[in-house]
Amino acid sequence: MGQSYSAQQLNSVKLPLEQKDFWMLSSGGLLLTLIIVSVYGKWKFTKMAKAIRYERYKFESLQKRLNLALTTLRKWEENPDLVHSRDWNLDYIRMRMEDSTFHNAMINQAKVKIKQFISTALRINLSQNKTIGIASTHGHRIDETFDVTYETDVQGKPTRRVLFRIRTKLTRLPTQSTSATIEQIVECIENFLSPTQVGDNWQPTIQGYIVSMSWNQQAKPTPLLLLEQHSQGVNVSFRTKLMK
Repeated sequence: MGQSYSAQQLNSVKLPLEQKDFWMLSSGGLLLTLIIVSVYGKWKFTKMAKAIRYERYKFESLQKRLNLALTTLRKWEENPDLVHSRDWNLDYIRMRMEDSTFHNAMINQAKVKIKQFISTALRINLSQNKTIGIASTHGHRIDETFDVTYETDVQGKPTRRVLFRIRTKLTRLPTQSTSATIEQIVECIENFLSPTQVGDNWQPTIQGYIVSMSWNQQAKPTPLLLLEQHSQGVNVSFRTKLMK
């Protein structure tokens, strides 16, 4: 009986020891897991904080550049000597046209005025030719000029100024529809004012006839974009210099 009793005592003592070891191992594993999670979380947090600081730095840098550009443009716009300089106006156009919002606004304005002026002139010329019954063989049938304007802030007051003018001279009246001719004129002007979107070999044409496009050298101070149709055939070949 003594030996049996001693064995029971040993078993009863051994069981709590095993349970204690189990809980110690479990606690140690949990503690290790918490440490790993904490270290990983701190690493992720540090990485995210660095990314946020970098993005904030980029934003602040872009904001400074934007403010500097806006300040420079404002000074230019308020300087009467620069406003009356043709070269400055051309540089200003190139700079502002890099802004997609400004670019789209100017193109849309040009589209509206082309439809307004050119369509009326085309219809008048076509009706005159039909009335006379004889087509003119010389001279410019269409010669229309219109302004492209923009609004700027001068000493706290919104002021509308002429950014540039567009002059369209057509020698040969196209036999196609007026809407098709207007669409081709708009395409020529849009491509000319978007030099990065077209290739170096782009040639402006209206119903297959080559047209020349350039900034008129004599027009000062307001730049004049001249779109002129050649009276010769379609085999004229030259390279148009965009935005020059």
